[in-house]
Amino acid sequence: MPTGRERQPSLAQLRAFAAVAEHLHFRDAAATIGMSQPALSGAVSALEDALGVTLLERTTRKVLLSPAGERLAERAKAVLAEVGALMEEAQAVRAPFTGVLRLGVIPTVAPYLLPTVLNLVHGRYPDLDLQVHEEQTASLLDGLARGRLDLLLLAVPLGVPGVTELPLFDEDFVLVTPLGHPLGGREGIPREALKELDLLLLDEGHCLRDQALDICREVGRADVPVSTTAAGLATLVQLVAGGLGCTLLPRTAVEVETSRSDRLCTGCFAAPAPTRRIAFAMRTGAAREAEYEELAAALREALRPLPVRVLHGGG
Repeated sequence: MPTGRERQPSLAQLRAFAAVAEHLHFRDAAATIGMSQPALSGAVSALEDALGVTLLERTTRKVLLSPAGERLAERAKAVLAEVGALMEEAQAVRAPFTGVLRLGVIPTVAPYLLPTVLNLVHGRYPDLDLQVHEEQTASLLDGLARGRLDLLLLAVPLGVPGVTELPLFDEDFVLVTPLGHPLGGREGIPREALKELDLLLLDEGHCLRDQALDICREVGRADVPVSTTAAGLATLVQLVAGGLGCTLLPRTAVEVETSRSDRLCTGCFAAPAPTRRIAFAMRTGAAREAEYEELAAALREALRPLPVRVLHGGG
């Protein structure tokens, strides 16, 4: 069997192996990278020949990484990430705001800000191929670190090494109650009122859930009994309309979500109201950093008609 010194692995072979290492399934891996299953299997076998090691343990039922495969899978992903960064930098040098931009967005931002983002991109950067991925924060950060995503739009601060935040705006939280609730329609609600409310939350993994819990802790509420949760804000608000409790919505979501029912009221907190900050996040030192900063500046201006407090570049 030839050694790695005699033959260099190709990028196609590395992509095939990385896909199999991630999915541990030839069909799923082949679909992910747009390769036929026989071609994928052949590429992995060719890589094993080139490296002189067995990377996979193949059985009739499943695919497992060999000990060597476990070690080399991370190396292969790192090589592919560096090649991707090289291509990205070359593209940025050739022509800014062209090619693909893979934007990750959290679910509690996507429905309310994407119209503004898309209008901005289509109007000002028509040659930019914007691809949007809606995922929870942990998945977005993983995608950014692995090079699957280029730029994120999410709630901050993140406090993640190697990630740079470009603050966009702050927005207040609004209390949403069932029709007839004592706090419905009120202004100047004290935060302490949250201590006594039946508060409905999103499922685990949503940053908005964590923000709501943090606000409760700030006013001295140690815990929020969780009997009902929702996967999205639309369901959460319908649960409130049904009388199951109250919830907190960011201001950008209020008009969209509360217009679906006439059995809802909103109330505003006394200043300073609970808030969240939304920002772009990118890999520190990204090749397209100047583009992302320009995009952030343009988006801040485009967001001014919304019920938010737009921030300067430094926050």
